[in-house]
Amino acid sequence: MADYAGTIGILTGGGDVPGLNPAIRAITIRALREGYRVLGIRRGWAGLVDVVPDKEADNGSCVTPLTEEVVNRAGRTGGTFLHTSRTRPSHLPKAAVPQHMSEAYGQEVNDVTPQVLKNLEFLGIDCVIPIGGDDTLSYALRLHQEGVKVVAIPKTMDNDVPGTDYCIGFSTCVTRTIALTHSLRTTAGSHERFLVIEVFGRYAGYTALLPTMAGAADRCCIPEQPFDIERLLELLIYDRNRNPSRYSVALVSEGARLKHEVDLSFETEETDQYGHRKLGGIGDKVSALLKDLSPRFNDGRRINVVNQRLGYLVRCGDPDALDSIVPMAFGNLALDLILSGSHGRLVSLRNGVYDSVPIDVVTGRTKVIDVHKYYDPDRLRPRYKTLLRQPLFIMTSDV
Repeated sequence: MADYAGTIGILTGGGDVPGLNPAIRAITIRALREGYRVLGIRRGWAGLVDVVPDKEADNGSCVTPLTEEVVNRAGRTGGTFLHTSRTRPSHLPKAAVPQHMSEAYGQEVNDVTPQVLKNLEFLGIDCVIPIGGDDTLSYALRLHQEGVKVVAIPKTMDNDVPGTDYCIGFSTCVTRTIALTHSLRTTAGSHERFLVIEVFGRYAGYTALLPTMAGAADRCCIPEQPFDIERLLELLIYDRNRNPSRYSVALVSEGARLKHEVDLSFETEETDQYGHRKLGGIGDKVSALLKDLSPRFNDGRRINVVNQRLGYLVRCGDPDALDSIVPMAFGNLALDLILSGSHGRLVSLRNGVYDSVPIDVVTGRTKVIDVHKYYDPDRLRPRYKTLLRQPLFIMTSDV
């Protein structure tokens, strides 16, 4: 085997977003030119769990060598060609433990990190570059604490990874949200209805607030601030009456809550390995309440609602310009850190400048909207006094 500067393993975890493949491409091309061997770890952390540490075993479903030809072909596309999962090796259910590990790990929930460390050694991986949100990166922190060289890249449409103003996937999500909202206006206007659109955002409302700030909606409801349904109705009627086409628009984050409600709106009781239940339904709930309550605020006349959940429409397909450029920069930043011998870092974009921060920031605090600074809870819309010297997406990672 040829001599290498080292072996880098790349993986993508959690939900897919546009921009993952450009990041993988950037890392791979730079690493190969610096003399490294590059392995793509398939299906997120699951690939490192499922490896059979035997030279005679076929681990092609877990890892794959990456070449310029492979990544150039995939680099212009959306999703992740390495595939992804929500596997959490520190909390692996018994049903997800591979057969060859079942004797050693037979509990209902297992921490298989010792086996992951052995698998990394078996594969000869010197450094891991995980691309993911705070869940994926929380396990990256665990590996760093175990002595593994880790350089992480933030990814999530919600844009809620601490330590960075920008996460891969956010720009495409905002771009699609604005475009789809404007498309849905034709139906809302034709029928003189309210338009209620449920968007992503479990704990942070960036994907609702930024499109509203850009003029896509009249009002927005975000996870950081519970809202009063009657106040929302009053405001939407006011907006509708001022609109010559007789409609108004509200964006509602999936994690938004009505006042006096303790829990979020969930689709099922089932949780993933990170303890999250699948969100969904707040848009339906808000739409039904607006329709039922509207006669009380509209001289006895009911106002119907166009209700749409954008869901996977904002995370599928090709990346926009920013989600093609930023992943390229993040990938090269990751290699800069590796070449300088720096590990345990998260590449970041803060106040318009590329940088890196310690990876433990991902579990040290949460990243949410500063309501006092950026949101008006009474008017249910963005608030800002000045944009002078604000970063590109206005809201920073510092709260």
